[in-house]
Amino acid sequence: MFYSAPVPREYDVELPTHQVRVLEWGSSTAPLVVALHGFPDTAWTWRRVAPRLADAGLRVAAPFMRGYAPSGIPRDGDYTVRALMTDAVALHRLLGGDERTALLGHDWGAIAAAGLAGAPASPYRAVACLAAPPVPLMNPTRDTWRPWLRAMTRQPFRSWYIGYNQVPGLAERSFDRLAARLWRSWSPGYVATEDLAFLRAAVPDSAHARAVVSYYRALWRRGTRAAWAEPRLPLLYLHGDRDGALDRRFFDVVAPRLSGESRARLVTDTGHFLHLERPGDVAEAVIAFLQPAPD
Repeated sequence: MFYSAPVPREYDVELPTHQVRVLEWGSSTAPLVVALHGFPDTAWTWRRVAPRLADAGLRVAAPFMRGYAPSGIPRDGDYTVRALMTDAVALHRLLGGDERTALLGHDWGAIAAAGLAGAPASPYRAVACLAAPPVPLMNPTRDTWRPWLRAMTRQPFRSWYIGYNQVPGLAERSFDRLAARLWRSWSPGYVATEDLAFLRAAVPDSAHARAVVSYYRALWRRGTRAAWAEPRLPLLYLHGDRDGALDRRFFDVVAPRLSGESRARLVTDTGHFLHLERPGDVAEAVIAFLQPAPD
C-alpha cells in the first residue's frame, strides 16, 4: 500500500525562455530540494517520495521540465544538457534557494543534476542522481573494466529508442505507444497507468512530443559537454537492480569511484522508476544523505 500523499501546491515561475509549472510539498521555510524528472515522465513522478521528504523537514519543488506541459515550449528551442542546467540554476534563485538547497534528479533530470555537481559555479550544496550516474564515472578503471565490458555489450539493446527518437516525425506520431513500451521494459511489473495519464496531459500533441524527444536529438550538440565534468559536490547515486534502461552493471563501475561524502546504493527488486516502485527506500536514502545523523 502506497503512502497517502497530500496534494501539492501548484504555481508558475517565469524563466527567460519559457514559463515553468512547479509542484511543491512541505513548509515554505524548510530547506529546499529541487526535483527534476526525466523522460518520458512528468513532475508528478515525485508524488510518492516528496511527501516523505516533506515529513522529514524538507521543501520539495518539482518543475515540469522544458517542453512538458503545463510548462512552456522554450522559445530558444534548446534541449541540450547545458540548457537543462541553466534552467535548474535559475530555479534555485526563483524558488528562494539558499546555501542549504540540494538538487534531486531522475533520468534526464539526473543527467542535468550530475552536470551541476561538476560545475564550479553550481548554487547547490549536494546532488542526488537516480538511475543515471555522472557520465565521467561510467568510464572503467583497471579494477572495473570487467563489469564495464559486460554492461557495454548489453547496453546497445537497451538504448535502441535513442536512434528511434532521431528520425524526424517518427517519435512524434507514435509517442504514446513508445512511452508505454519504455515504461513496461524499463520497470518490469510496475503498473504505470496513472503515470502514463499524467504523461498524456504533459505531451498532448505533436509539438510537445517533438520538444521532449529533442532532448535526444540534441545529444551530439556542443551544449551536451556540460554533463561531462567530474563531480565536485557531495553526490548520492541510486540505481535499481532491475533497471531496463541503463544496465545495472554500470553501478559496479560507478560505485567504487565515489568517496568522501558521496555514496551509492543499489535498490533491490526495482527497475528504472525506482522512486515510484520503492518510494520509502529512495526517500530514506535521500534523507540520510541530506540530513546525516550527528556524530
